[in-house]
Amino acid sequence: MRPEVMQLREAADHARGAAALPSDRPGFVAFLDDERSELALRNGLAEQAGALLLRRGGIRAAIKALEREPTPRVLLVDLSGVEDPVMALEQLAAVCTPDVRVLAVGETADIGFYRQLTRDLGVAEYLYKPLTRDSVARIFGPHLAGDAAGEAEVSNRSGRVIAVYGARGGCGATTVAVNLAQQLAEVSHGHVALLDLNLRGGTAGMMLGVRPGAGLRVALEEPERVDALFLDRTGIPIGDRLRLFAAEEPLESLPKPSEEGVKRVMTLLCQRFNHVIVDLPMPPGPAERAVLTLARQRVVVLGPDVAAIRDTIAARKFSTIGTATSVVTVLNRAGAPGMLKTKLVEEGLGAAPDVIIPDLPKELPRAANLGRPALHESAALRRALAPLTQEVAAVRAEPAGGSGLLARLLGRGGAR
Repeated sequence: MRPEVMQLREAADHARGAAALPSDRPGFVAFLDDERSELALRNGLAEQAGALLLRRGGIRAAIKALEREPTPRVLLVDLSGVEDPVMALEQLAAVCTPDVRVLAVGETADIGFYRQLTRDLGVAEYLYKPLTRDSVARIFGPHLAGDAAGEAEVSNRSGRVIAVYGARGGCGATTVAVNLAQQLAEVSHGHVALLDLNLRGGTAGMMLGVRPGAGLRVALEEPERVDALFLDRTGIPIGDRLRLFAAEEPLESLPKPSEEGVKRVMTLLCQRFNHVIVDLPMPPGPAERAVLTLARQRVVVLGPDVAAIRDTIAARKFSTIGTATSVVTVLNRAGAPGMLKTKLVEEGLGAAPDVIIPDLPKELPRAANLGRPALHESAALRRALAPLTQEVAAVRAEPAGGSGLLARLLGRGGAR
C-alpha cells in the first residue's frame, strides 16, 4: 500500500479511536432559579447525578453563560418570570449548537403553551412547577440517558449552509469566506464552521495562521470511516466560536472527494454548528453540487473586470441547483486602478451588486502574510462585510443577540 494512503487511513483510524478520550462538552447543564426545583431535579436524577451540573438562574443566565461556554448535550432552562419565552428561546438558540437537546420548566400549566414549546418550537420536553422527584425522573430522565427518541429529535435540527464561490479564480472568494465566518462568529455568538473545499492550494488556513492536516481528505474520500469525532479531531479552533476544516494536499496529489463524502461531512457539521460557511471551488463537480444542493444561501464573488462579469452571469445558473432562497453578489476590489468602474460593472450585470468591498491593496495582503484575519486589520473591510453578514445570517454586524433563528435551530426540520 502506498505510504500516502497508509498515512490517510492512520489519520482516520486515529480519529475514530478517540472515542475513549474525554470531551470538554458538558453532558447535562440545568439553569434553575429556585432551590426547591434544584432539589427535585437532583433527587429525580440521582442515578445520573455525575453527569448533572446545576447552576442558579433562569434562561437569561443560560444565554449569558453560553455566549462564552461550550454547549452541553442536554440543556434545561427555567422560563419562570419571563414575559416573552419565545423571544428568550430564540436568543438561546443563537448561542447554542443545533444538536443541543433543550428541556424547559416554568410556571405556566396551560396545555396550549406546552404544545407551542414542544411542537412548534422544538423544545424536547416541558414541565411546570412545582417539580417533583417522580415527574423529573419520568419526563426528564430518558433525555439525560440519551434514549432513541431523544436522539431522533436532535437529528431533525440543522445549521445553515452558506456557499461562497468566485465567479472565476482570483476574485477573492476565500478572503470573503474567511472574514465572513470570522465576523459571523464574533457578532452572533453562534458556533461557526468554515469548510475550505480547495484541497490543493487552498489558502483559508494560511489566512488564519494555521496548518491543516490530512483528516478532511479522509472524510471526503472515505465517509464510512468518519463519525462525529471527526469534528473534534479535524477541526482547528480559531477562537472560541469558529472552527476551520481544511486541507493542504500536495499539488501532485489527486484528491477524489465523493458526493457521499461531502454529504456526510455536511451532515456532521450542520449538527454541531449554527452556520457552515463553505469556500467552494468552481466550476462545480458532483461533490460541489452536493454543497449547492444543501446551501440555504449562495454568495458569488466577482472582481471589477469583463471576464468576471461574464462568469458571474454564468454562475447565476447554478441557482437552479437545490433550494437556496437567495444568491448574493459581492463585488470585490471595487475602484481598483485599471479595473472597471462600479457603474460599468452594474451595467454588465444588469443590476447593482448586493455588497461592494473596496480595493484594499495594503490591508489584505499584509493580513494574509501575517496569518491574521483581515477583518481585524481593516475597518473598511469590516464595514463592507457587515451587510453581507446580516443578509446571510439575519444578525446585525455588531455585538448583539441573534434574531430570526429559532425555527431553524430549535424547530423541527431546520433549514439545510
